Amino acid sequence: MKTYKVTITEKLQMEVEIEASCRYEAEQRAERNWKNSDYILDESHFKGVTFKAELPHQNRGFDR
Repeated sequence: MKTYKVTITEKLQMEVEIEASCRYEAEQRAERNWKNSDYILDESHFKGVTFKAELPHQNRGFDR
């Protein structure tokens, strides 16, 4: 039996309204607000999960 490293990635998503003069400014303001913890994403914002398995670097070879 082989040992695999499995990466689990969860996706959370929230929509917010930002007043700005352009798209870039809106994205920058949203990022700043998020870094300041103005938006808290939790389980109610869950949109999906993915799993990716791979052999650890030293064990790579044929995967049966």
